[in-house]
Amino acid sequence: MTSHRLALISSLLTGAAITSSSFAFHLPTTTIIHRQPSLTNNHNHHHHHQQRSQSVTLHQYPISITENAPRDTITLTDWAINYGIGLGDTFQLTAAQQDDAIHDDVYTITSQPIDPSTPILSIPSNVILTGSMARQELGSQTFGAEDSLLLSDHQPFYLFLKVLTEYELGDQSPWYYWLNSLPRYYSNGASMTDFCFGCLPPYAAGLALAEKKRYKQYVEALSNISFLSEESKQSEEVTKWAFNVVFTRYMELPGGDVALVPMADYLNHGAEPNVDISYDEEGNCYVYSMTEVGAGEPLVFSYGDSTNPSNLLARYGFLDESSSATFCKYVIENPTFEMFNLGYPNSMYFYNNGGISNEVWDVLLYELLKVSPEEQQHFYQAHMSGDEGTKASYHDQYFAQTYKSITSHVDYILNELDELGIGLETQIAQGQDKKRHPRLPLIMRHNEFVKGTFDNIRQNLDNMYA
Repeated sequence: MTSHRLALISSLLTGAAITSSSFAFHLPTTTIIHRQPSLTNNHNHHHHHQQRSQSVTLHQYPISITENAPRDTITLTDWAINYGIGLGDTFQLTAAQQDDAIHDDVYTITSQPIDPSTPILSIPSNVILTGSMARQELGSQTFGAEDSLLLSDHQPFYLFLKVLTEYELGDQSPWYYWLNSLPRYYSNGASMTDFCFGCLPPYAAGLALAEKKRYKQYVEALSNISFLSEESKQSEEVTKWAFNVVFTRYMELPGGDVALVPMADYLNHGAEPNVDISYDEEGNCYVYSMTEVGAGEPLVFSYGDSTNPSNLLARYGFLDESSSATFCKYVIENPTFEMFNLGYPNSMYFYNNGGISNEVWDVLLYELLKVSPEEQQHFYQAHMSGDEGTKASYHDQYFAQTYKSITSHVDYILNELDELGIGLETQIAQGQDKKRHPRLPLIMRHNEFVKGTFDNIRQNLDNMYA
């Protein structure tokens, strides 16, 4: 290994920036596979899978996906250039340690200050993996698995199968160097243990368990897939890695499809995005800056609702502390159409400064008025017609009851968090520390973040009657 390459690896491990110019022309060209990836040659792919279903042979250089396996982000940029991915002049990958202080988060920054509409990335469509094209490639052999899932959205499942297929091709896969650069360690719901679920408050635990359930459904469906090896299908390590690659990195496309977009998937989440991702009619992807971005700042777009950090934790495995508000965690069994129109659950915010969104008051009052259907309907009609005067009169009349309902909910969540905190301290004292449960620091930080917001809400509620 050359001193130049060793220096590059060292720079990554220490968090230094990595650019395409850092190693251009220093890697031997034989290390990169030069054939172009394609999902369009369906006949050949289908024939290939028919052959593999009879005798599956894993390739000699598979991707190591153990949680502590190193990520090869050094070769990644060279691979991207060889496959026609356009990297903007200021595009950089950099690394920072995660909560467990062992695994690195690799993400995109800009090396120089940039203005709005600055090109960041362009990714040709033949490098992008989509659910619909994977389904077309993998063919009728997947239909039995699709039927067994009993899910309305099957596109991510086909990406899951595609990732497993490319994993089994090892270094013969056109996407080998991209796959070999991806994380092996995840902290999302699918990767959590029973211990982790027990450390989360009920709402967050429910979201995380839903991700775990979906993963198990995907694995069970693999029994209907003949073109993958039994070794891969029965390996929890392999299947969980493939599942996490898909569900922490796929993007939704216009028209409802989903896609894994190499290089663009290194953009981190931000509550205030500074880049825009778009696609042309041929499916090519383009990333441009939306705002001025300072040198060294992350390039980010939104993965989802930043006001629901528990959902981002369950799906992606990180905590977003940048949002000024969070979902109030008030859960209604079998919410009605009227409740959705009143703002449940997407607009029911608790703000970090102690503020409570109007939608919280509206939904809880509407729920309280179910004992008086006539008044409940009158309040709802006032909301739909924009009659703020009538709504205000109902809020004034029933303020004490709504106040009590909100206060009881806040006290319940705070009590749950306090009990979890005591339990976690006990576990740590007994040796259940991050060495045995590496996701524990992230979970504790999540709980502390939620508790801080709810403490401020409780103080605000106290001040209302001060």
